[in-house]
Amino acid sequence: MIDIAWSNFTPWAALLGGVLIGLAAAAFLLLNGRIAGISGILGGLLVPARGDTAWRVAFLLGLIGAPTVWMLGSDLPPIEINADYPALIAAGLLVGVGTRYGSGCTSGHGVCGLSRLSVRSLAATLSFMAAGFITVYIIRHLLGA
Repeated sequence: MIDIAWSNFTPWAALLGGVLIGLAAAAFLLLNGRIAGISGILGGLLVPARGDTAWRVAFLLGLIGAPTVWMLGSDLPPIEINADYPALIAAGLLVGVGTRYGSGCTSGHGVCGLSRLSVRSLAATLSFMAAGFITVYIIRHLLGA
């Protein structure tokens, strides 16, 4: 059974957020000729190429700065994490390995790749979604957590 917290159901805010992400990704591609995949942008800083660092740092600072600016005028929703540190570390490592093997993250494939009609991105996004569904089913229904 699915339990929806109707008091937190905000379809218009979610729609607006999705439209803004899509517009930002499209503008980034049109203006810079680059895909706005976070793992690729961050990965490019780990082995920096000459003249390729400033825009990456600016992009990542924007990801941190936007919620910071939002907090000046409004409260962010409370964050509740129901996992211990070993589970969080394992999850982070699995996401990192999956991102490397999948040649990109959900933002790169799901937002940018699908909008370019990339078959590889479609396969990656379907794999991400299937892995998430299976993980939730196993944890909630088979393990009873």
